[in-house]
Amino acid sequence: MQTNQFDALGLSQETLKAVRDMGFEEPSPIQTAAIPLLMQGRDVIGQAQTGTGKTVAFGIPILERVDPKDKRVQAMVLCPTRELAIQVAGELNALAKYRQGVNILPVYGGQPIDRQFRALRQGAQVVIGTPGRVMDHMRRGTIDLRALRISVLDEADEMLDMGFREDIEFILDAAPAERQSVFFSATMPPEIMRLMDTYLKEPALAKVLQKVLTVPGVEQFFYEVPRGLRLEAMSRLIDVFNPKLSIVFVNTKRGVDEIVEHLQNRGYLAEGLHGDMNQNQRDKVMGKFRAGNVEILVATDVAARGIDVEDVEAVFNFDIPSDVEYYVHRIGRTGRAGRTGRAFTFASGREFYKLRDIQRFTKAKMVQRAVPSAGDVEQAKTEKHLIRVREVMLAGGLDKQQRAVERFLETEQATSLDMAAALLKMLMGPLRDEQEMFFPTSAERGDKTFGPRGDTVRNMACLRINVGHGHQVEVRDVVGAIAGETGLSGRQIGKIRLLERCCYVEVPEEFAAEAVRIMHGNQIRGRRLTVEVVEPGDSALEEGPGERAKQIPPRRPQRFKKPGAGVWRKSKIRP
Repeated sequence: MQTNQFDALGLSQETLKAVRDMGFEEPSPIQTAAIPLLMQGRDVIGQAQTGTGKTVAFGIPILERVDPKDKRVQAMVLCPTRELAIQVAGELNALAKYRQGVNILPVYGGQPIDRQFRALRQGAQVVIGTPGRVMDHMRRGTIDLRALRISVLDEADEMLDMGFREDIEFILDAAPAERQSVFFSATMPPEIMRLMDTYLKEPALAKVLQKVLTVPGVEQFFYEVPRGLRLEAMSRLIDVFNPKLSIVFVNTKRGVDEIVEHLQNRGYLAEGLHGDMNQNQRDKVMGKFRAGNVEILVATDVAARGIDVEDVEAVFNFDIPSDVEYYVHRIGRTGRAGRTGRAFTFASGREFYKLRDIQRFTKAKMVQRAVPSAGDVEQAKTEKHLIRVREVMLAGGLDKQQRAVERFLETEQATSLDMAAALLKMLMGPLRDEQEMFFPTSAERGDKTFGPRGDTVRNMACLRINVGHGHQVEVRDVVGAIAGETGLSGRQIGKIRLLERCCYVEVPEEFAAEAVRIMHGNQIRGRRLTVEVVEPGDSALEEGPGERAKQIPPRRPQRFKKPGAGVWRKSKIRP
């Protein structure tokens, strides 16, 4: 089915209004492929990478099917990590903005379970959670799936890699057989195919793969900046790098108008481009941009399609795009015709998860930088004006001006240095105060590189957990529990040493206390956990008599030998 607008998908007015508020102008490829199938009630296997808009693809059909008068659980989304569960719940809440009586509840480890009890007693039609916490609620009787209409596995391959297969089967086996079932997965390993055969009935395939991986010749930088400070940060970057032409990408039409107004108020030659403009208005703006009469074009992704201007030297991602492919299309607007270009991306909070998705699937090298200081801006402006002064001097023809300067210096009893400095100050205009905004410097924050093997090297802390291979626990069980409950990714978890009655796990030092707080009292394979931080030199790390580390080969293992001890294993979870 080919469709270009959400209006053509047969959605309710409440959903269409929410979609417009979220700034989406047309469905992404996976939404175009999956929504019509799901609206028909079909079981669907969706193959799409993270960041392609799949949450909206299954979120809209879920909300269209939910009965707000029935307070029982009608839809359930299982996610591999609590961070993804929170993100999915946030997007579904935005989609349900105009649906009265629809309650969406994320359930995950690390949040007081009593709070979840209260919310479930009040009624939640849509539950989004990690398998472990959902299963815990089912055993306690606080989640009842008898009224379930639709179940979704989000990032199914990740959940299987984390060792959640048995948990998933337990949950799906308890759900009504006549429900609609949906799997979303970036890859299709044999385990996914076996689950499909068991739980999906004549599933339809909605498949969208990445068409472009990266854009050569574009330097890519990202800046940790809260949304309220991004305009100031972008202004400083424009002043320092002084691009001839630049494009600023924003996710919503309202955002385009607001940013254009602010940039114009600051003295920049800026114009906007979005879907509400007619063709004559768009042509007029693009004519100015190509001619250089507009230096900064602010646009949404849809409005910027087809823009092919060779002299664009910089692209700014004011908002991180909802679709990974949009990022590639955006930065591809610079670095054209063999030229080099720069892409600047702003992110904060949970947006860093989207940024990691972009890096993962584009294989891009993205370097974190500090926002230029007011001093950097002043120096850049000074150098720009002095270059212009040098060009005018070399061009000659200054006889009249030289006589005027001589008369002024004689009359004012001033030096030529004083006069030149005053003229430079007049050219540069007033400067914003250095203390007006605070952005962390490289030394305060520590620059990072995002790229294949480009993650920051961290100091690691060691946790001791009271489960081992004597409790039928495997390495993947430990990785899955920690990743699913704490939000740490498999790549952040370090070496794992599995003994008979306990195990030792390395986690980034800055997350150790939070990991202990969340995991202590949790469960792995039905055994309640005690978790503590141990010092690197603690004798407990040394293997006791008869407690050699069990050699369990995790997925694509890397081995690290410690003198006089067992085998340390680094869990390798596919990024």
